[in-house]
Amino acid sequence: MLEDKDRIFTNLYGMHDRSLKGAQARGHWDGTKGILEKGPAWIIDQMKASGLRGRGGAGFPTGLKWSFMPKESDGRPAYLVVNADESEPGTCKDREIMRHDPHTLIEGCLIASFAMKANACYIYIRGEYIREKEALQAAIDEAYEAGMIGRDACGSGYDFDLYLHHGAGAYICGEETALLESLEGKKGMPRMKPPFPAGAGLYGCPTTVNNVESIAVVPTILRRGPEWFSSFGRPNNAGTKLFAISGHVNNPCVVEEAMSISFEELIERHCGGIRGGWDNLKAVIPGGSSVPLIPGAQMKDAIMDFDYLREQKSGLGTAAVIVMDKSTDVIKAIWRLSKFYKHESCGQCTPCREGTGWMMRVMDRLVTGDAQPEEIDMLFDVTKQVEGHTICALGDAAAWPIQGLIRHFRDEIEDRIRHKRGPHPSTIAAE
Repeated sequence: MLEDKDRIFTNLYGMHDRSLKGAQARGHWDGTKGILEKGPAWIIDQMKASGLRGRGGAGFPTGLKWSFMPKESDGRPAYLVVNADESEPGTCKDREIMRHDPHTLIEGCLIASFAMKANACYIYIRGEYIREKEALQAAIDEAYEAGMIGRDACGSGYDFDLYLHHGAGAYICGEETALLESLEGKKGMPRMKPPFPAGAGLYGCPTTVNNVESIAVVPTILRRGPEWFSSFGRPNNAGTKLFAISGHVNNPCVVEEAMSISFEELIERHCGGIRGGWDNLKAVIPGGSSVPLIPGAQMKDAIMDFDYLREQKSGLGTAAVIVMDKSTDVIKAIWRLSKFYKHESCGQCTPCREGTGWMMRVMDRLVTGDAQPEEIDMLFDVTKQVEGHTICALGDAAAWPIQGLIRHFRDEIEDRIRHKRGPHPSTIAAE
């Protein structure tokens, strides 16, 4: 269990003062100039040693990602872009950072940008996050006024500008290259890679895109040391992590915990258990809507980290844990996600543009039981034709929940079709 002294986010619930003064009283902005004086190479080495993996879903090692940026400038400016778009259904962790602890993010932006020799950073915030934007902008203004950022940031001789850009509420803009297109004022459509953003990103310049949580933990890691951070979690799954737990638990919450905590401990300690007890647990989506669900029986002993959940054919993703008890119509729940992905597809790639609508229409029929039994295999086959055949991962995100449903709850789908065809059509399980 994570002790309070090891928590990075000390104001996650807004109980304390979120201003610069309040943040400094809790240990933020402490010795920032000294960290910068150690130089970019030292910062990147420390981040690599900490074992931090990106907190936005993919789990790519953060220090390694930073090291892809050019060491010497060829005349083009470099940029850090912070992905605060947080549009994955079930995910609501970054908004707590921006709303209640914004200075952790601002200080992280300064240090990360310095490490990558970027003199400007853009935070791209989700369109629906109005109050979060106001809180974050107020904190940025405070930091400018106090000389923490801007010209000669923290007295280090380094000039740094931070801009907050408000998106328009499109899920696709959470994908890093679509985000860059949107930031440039174009349609949010993903770019082909390569070139990767580190070679040609925002305005064709070297760019790194990182998640809010990945950047906000940086100052604390550098202050306390990479050994401290890597002491939490299993090897290759280091550190503390924000978990956003929603659904059928007694106390839904966002909580900072050590990586590799067991699912049972996470739920018992912070959520007051499953609604109706553990025998009532049906399924869990462990990492936001785009990862496949895991049945309740298999989930009870699960370890909440990247590697374990990947072995279960799911993923930690953003650690948005969606808990479903036995009152859930799981077919309808996955249909709702397929409807979401159809709506949010940008339409650039044919497999995704056509496939998401096709999958949703078959899911429509599965919910009511009006499908043929052979359509289950056909649907699974189509998800395989969409997965891995698109420019960005939205095709995969649309396919995986359906694959998880068919893998684990095929009997329920078949029962529903059988009931619909049987002599008593009134006994349909669907609402």
